[in-house]
Amino acid sequence: MPDLATNAIVCCSTEYHGLAVGALRAGGLIVDDEVLAHIWPIHHENVHFYGDIDGVGAELDTDGYRPLRLSG
Repeated sequence: MPDLATNAIVCCSTEYHGLAVGALRAGGLIVDDEVLAHIWPIHHENVHFYGDIDGVGAELDTDGYRPLRLSG
């Protein structure tokens, strides 16, 4: 089962990395493909293995994705 969980994390992280890069580029920021080649989608700090925090579910956008967090 750990392989299934790892693969799910990698797929989800890869998808959201693509969404984030697309949003940055749409905002006019230049994101170098050479830098993107060094991003690892295997991190899991953003994954909550024990359920929702404080019982609050994820709010999904019209495409079915969680909204990207803006820094600032």
